This record gives sequence, C-alpha cells and structure tokens, in this order.
Amino acid sequence: MFQKMIQNIQKNYYLLIVLVKRDISKKYKDSFLGLLWTFFNPLLNMIVMSVIFSTIFKKNIENFPVYMLSGRVFYDFFSKATSEALKSIPGASQIIKKIYVPKYIITFSKVLSNFITSAISILALVVVMVATGAEFSINLLIIPVLFLVFFVFATGIGLMIATADVFFRDMEHIYGIILMTIMYFSAIFYPAEIIPEEYRILLYINPMFKFVEAFRSPIYYGVLPEWDVMLYCIAVAAIAFVAGAVIFKKNQDKFIYYL
Repeated sequence: MFQKMIQNIQKNYYLLIVLVKRDISKKYKDSFLGLLWTFFNPLLNMIVMSVIFSTIFKKNIENFPVYMLSGRVFYDFFSKATSEALKSIPGASQIIKKIYVPKYIITFSKVLSNFITSAISILALVVVMVATGAEFSINLLIIPVLFLVFFVFATGIGLMIATADVFFRDMEHIYGIILMTIMYFSAIFYPAEIIPEEYRILLYINPMFKFVEAFRSPIYYGVLPEWDVMLYCIAVAAIAFVAGAVIFKKNQDKFIYYL
C-alpha cells in the first residue's frame, strides 16, 4: 500500500507542486508583507506572550522568549497543517468530481505547504535566540530530523481527521476545541513542574507534550533529546501515519457520495 502511495506521489509530482504553490499563494493573497508574515507572526506572538507570561513565570523560566517559541513554532505548524488537512477533501470537491486524482495528495499538499512556511517561522526563533544571547549548540543539528518526524506525525493525523470530516462535518468545530486543549496541555507557556503530580498524566498522554520536549532540548537546553523521548516521538509518528493512511485508503472511495 505504501509503495503504491509513493509511486502515485511521484507520478503526480507536478500536481502536488501546483497544489502547494496554490495553498501558499492563496494564504497570503493581497497581503502587503505576503510570505514575510510567517516570519513576523511568531515574533509578534512572542512579544505579547512574553509580556504576559514572563511576568507570571519570571522566577521559573529563564529566557522565556526562547522557551515559549521553541514550543509554539512547532505547535503552530501542527495546528495549521492539520486544520487545513481536515477540510481538504470537501474543499477540493470540484476537482474530485471532475477528474481522478489520488485523494491523499490533496490532503498531503496541505501539510506540506505548512511544513514549508513553518521552516521560515524557525528563522524567527533563530533571531530571538541571537537577540536574547541564547547558546547555539551542535545539538541543534538534530532539529531537521525531529521536524521530519513531526511532519510524518502531522501527516498521519491530517489523513485521519480529513477522513472523519467527510462523513462528520461537525469535526471542523470539534477540532478547534481539541487543538486548544492540546495547546494548554503541552507546557508551551509554562513549566511542566507547576502542574500538580496527580494531574501530570494529562501532559504525559498528550503526544504534543513529548514533541515539545524533544524540540526544546537542543533549542533551549542545548542538549540532545533523551532517548526515551526520541523513541516515543518516532513510534507515535509511525503509528499515526500508518493509521491515517489505512483509514484514509479504506474510506476514500466513499468520499464522492458525501461531497
């Protein structure tokens, strides 16, 4: 199954490129700064959050801007990529009804376009690290690997919820609440230690918390992620991708009846 998916992506490579370019250009159409907003948005977000949360946690978190952005940049990628993947099939109903295309390419293009724009957002994090005097470690070289694992995870989740949205349109409203819950239980704005021990299970069952931990290790602490965290992220990404691909493939032939 996965071999055929890869072959179809290769066969429809130009279509994928067109879809990704369309998504990026459409997102910043008529915007004066255009793609630069992917750079300025994290910076503006960081300033607001720093004013609010650095006052609250000033004794707990050193260099709060880097601490916050090292989690927020990657959460924002996941949030935007999966939210757009969620609505990808109904949004492309006119294409699906007129011509045959492997439907997962449409969903995949949403995740890929956000992956590209999020790479620009990481530049904002680098600027903040320089401005705040953060240490640049050789361990930062693992970030592309982590980001690729995270991309696989987001793709799997995107395929699952895209399938769910075709049959259950309320998913678009429910998922917004799910994302907000994920964000607040990912320790992006606060140290995990402030959560009472009996409630930390809410962090540990949230895969995003482990991904944030993994990204924060080289960026904020200057060390490699612990092996158990790294293996957890790889395992969760693999499970999510396989589950998403199987669920999507099993149901994709029924999509046309619900569009």
